[in-house]
Amino acid sequence: MNQIFEATGRRKKAIAHAWIQEGTGNITINKRDITDYYPITSNRSNLISPLQEAGLLDKIDVKIRVKGGGIFGQSDASKLAIAKALILYQPELRPQLKSSGLLRRDSRIKERKKYGQPKARKHFQFSKR
Repeated sequence: MNQIFEATGRRKKAIAHAWIQEGTGNITINKRDITDYYPITSNRSNLISPLQEAGLLDKIDVKIRVKGGGIFGQSDASKLAIAKALILYQPELRPQLKSSGLLRRDSRIKERKKYGQPKARKHFQFSKR
């Protein structure tokens, strides 16, 4: 019986839940193939980087449910979810993934808009007269 390991990853407003189990290397995102969901190659390579680092790219099936945010935030959230699930699958992978920076959540989020300004940091043009 194949055991399923689940983990969650976040980035900006995107939240990804990943389930991994032993298999043939199928990656499904929101019930769609990875090439359909991420047509941009950099997003796909970003997503599979934890699997490549662990050397398990064609030995593990990945199912991801992601919502919120944009395409790049979703791929980063999915990457973190996969890395966390891999640690549950094989705890000895933790030092390798940690040294590669794959377990660190990117905490940068959009800064709030302030009153009296058009954006968070932009100011209206000053007029002396």
